[in-house]
Formats: sequence, structure tokens, C-alpha cells
Amino acid sequence: MKLLIAFMVTWNLITFLMMGIDKYKAKKNKSRISEKTLLIVTFAMGGVGTTLGATFFHHKTQKLKFKILLPIGIIVNAAVIYGLYCLDLL
Repeated sequence: MKLLIAFMVTWNLITFLMMGIDKYKAKKNKSRISEKTLLIVTFAMGGVGTTLGATFFHHKTQKLKFKILLPIGIIVNAAVIYGLYCLDLL
């Protein structure tokens, strides 16, 4: 259980930083992280980190796709954790 929590914290820190890196690259007109990748990591248990990163870095917050899918990503992440808990897999 402790290992899973450590993994989740680390993964969400990485997704948080991905939003910051993409914002930095946007400002410097450099090669960007694709929106598809940002959304995939959101649904791959990185919803909290990505959403916090979007809010903290003011990145992608005006895009309708992100306004809708980031909260859904958090809900999906929570449902997966709850499901694993109910199945005694956590």
C-alpha cells in the first residue's frame, strides 16, 4: 500500500511538472508536449497532478477540451482506486 501511494504521488508530481514544462515551451516557442499526451497521462492515474499543474501554471485552462476532461480524469482516477479498494486489491 505504501509503495502504491509513493508511486501515485511521484506520478502526479511528474504530470504536474509536464504541464509546467509545456507552458515553458509554449512561451519559448519550442517543441511542445501534445495535448493527446497530456490527456493520456491524466487518465493514466495522473488527474490530480495534471489538473493542479494546469491551475498553477495557468496552462490550458481556457480550452474547453481540458475544462471538461481534466475533472473527468480525476473522477475516473478516483473510481479506479475505489474499485481496486473494493476488490481488496489495495
